[in-house]
Amino acid sequence: MSHLNDEQLYQLVLQQDKAALEELYNRYERILYSFIYRFTKDNGMSEEVMQDLFMKLWQGKASFQTGKGKFSSWILTIARNAAIDRIRKKKVSEVEFDDRDSKPDPESVEQTIVLQEENEYIRDAVSNLPEEQQQVVTLFYFDGEPQKNIAEICQIPLGTVKGRLRLALKHLRKTLSRQDGRGDIYEQ
Repeated sequence: MSHLNDEQLYQLVLQQDKAALEELYNRYERILYSFIYRFTKDNGMSEEVMQDLFMKLWQGKASFQTGKGKFSSWILTIARNAAIDRIRKKKVSEVEFDDRDSKPDPESVEQTIVLQEENEYIRDAVSNLPEEQQQVVTLFYFDGEPQKNIAEICQIPLGTVKGRLRLALKHLRKTLSRQDGRGDIYEQ
């Protein structure tokens, strides 16, 4: 099976080929686990996300489309989303009644709402970028990954990472200045 590429293995997994699933797992176990761990900072949760991810592959619940990008980029995106979902679920279940019943400072509530709205603008703008630009922007700006690490994670040259970031920022400036209506807040 080691002679097959990732896409071929994925197609075999869709046909319930256990050896193909095992080969994909062996190829991506280390990089996915370390990538997921950067989000969760928790060994147990990272292992659960890995298990969920490969169960999705096995059950055909995650759909890779040939020609829409690299398999490695796609599986990292699936892993990131699964990790974020798991973190959100954990945070919701950990909220204590004291936190919900305490009276917040009205000024800090207003600041929080403004920040949330700005974050929504930015995340919405990022979601409209091409997938490969979304990935490098997310890794660089939201996850704090150095460009060198992004090149390794995405398996692309460092120059490509820099180029995608430049293009993404150009598109984001245009999009955000249009959303803002004035065009000056998000200009650099």
